[in-house]
Amino acid sequence: MIPLAPGGLPLAGHALALLRDSHGFLTSLPAHGDLVRIKLGPSQAVVVCTPELTQRVLREDKVFDKGGALFDRIREWLGDGLGTCAYHRHRRQRRLIQPAFNHTRLPGYGETMTGLIDEVTAGWQDGQVLDMPAEMGTLSARIAVETMFRDALSPDVLRKSVDDVTTIVRGLYLRASAPEVLTKLPLPGNRRQQMARTRLRRIVGDIITERRSAGADHGDLLSALLAARDLAEQGDGQGLSNEEIGDQVLTFFASGLETTALALVWSLRLLSYHPDIEQRVRAEATSVLSGRPAAYDDVSKLDLTGRVVTEVLRLFPPAGEMFTRRVTSDTTLAGHPIAAGTTIVYSSCLIHHRGDLYDNPAAFDPDRWDRQTRTPPPREAFIPFGGGARKCIGDQFALTEVILGLATILSRWQVRPVPMRRDRPKNTTEWRRLGKRMRVTRVK
Repeated sequence: MIPLAPGGLPLAGHALALLRDSHGFLTSLPAHGDLVRIKLGPSQAVVVCTPELTQRVLREDKVFDKGGALFDRIREWLGDGLGTCAYHRHRRQRRLIQPAFNHTRLPGYGETMTGLIDEVTAGWQDGQVLDMPAEMGTLSARIAVETMFRDALSPDVLRKSVDDVTTIVRGLYLRASAPEVLTKLPLPGNRRQQMARTRLRRIVGDIITERRSAGADHGDLLSALLAARDLAEQGDGQGLSNEEIGDQVLTFFASGLETTALALVWSLRLLSYHPDIEQRVRAEATSVLSGRPAAYDDVSKLDLTGRVVTEVLRLFPPAGEMFTRRVTSDTTLAGHPIAAGTTIVYSSCLIHHRGDLYDNPAAFDPDRWDRQTRTPPPREAFIPFGGGARKCIGDQFALTEVILGLATILSRWQVRPVPMRRDRPKNTTEWRRLGKRMRVTRVK
């Protein structure tokens, strides 16, 4: 029988442990077995605790399909996009959307990113104290909207769209986890989210209609989605419908906005606690950029900066610490029978902090990824973007944005939390309780 994690409470199960310290709870589970049962209120789930079992869950997506209460509620709000759709719809969507993230289109997106990163960071004042999560969130929202629509929006509509995207994304997981009855009440937050969603859907619909009649490629994500045709052997030769494109747009915003912003904030915070590494990253950025704004072609030259981002994604995967899958047919895992309908949990946080996979896993050590001097951890032990057929389609887009943003900021600014803690927080829970304010000081 699959062991039950200790510490569960009557009625609540392990939900309070996850709320109080999700990082500590999840990373404690491998000590109890390769599979561990947890209770979430009246429901149960099975957590996979090894990279091998996690990879099986990720790769066999027909058996371990996206599902569970969280996904069902997100699907209701965002639509049936690539990140939320069930297995039977996923393959076609993936084929149609993949060209939008082809490496040949990344330089164009990178141009939009670098222009906005340069504009935002050049506007900071020496000694200014910023709400850094909000600052980076606004930057990521502008990048998301402008890489999606390019020049399709007037400045006023663009500003309102950025605000609407931010409203939708920031309320998404609260909406998904709250009791359903609360999401139906005419509360101010619910009305604000519904109005933002309605406006954004209308804007997207109008742009799609206009673009279909014009037929021009604007070099943005929307143009790629409109041009896509399913020409695979099993495909129907058709493209995405207007409704499907609308779902993909909301999915792109939801999956990419907060995650890249958090990765940038956590990178800056971690480097502030490791000034020796920060100085090395600044020296690299200064050498590569030579006083100019970062460009897409610089990404491949910013080796240490990339390793810092990789290490941040390992320590604090911004997409979340745990994800669910729903078993669609009876199967077995690690010799245990698993019935159809069972909720399976996998956790990048758990895998990324296993001591048998990572030397001193709690330490911030970008050089563990330096292939010139050390043997990096196995590929299956690093899953910030998931894996298998459902691995995040925008992983390279996100990495490009964070690397360019971090290099640009550090070449110009020193960033320090206010107030500065003497001891670095040890886990995700502690990091999330930190103040948001950070002071930027111009590098001489």
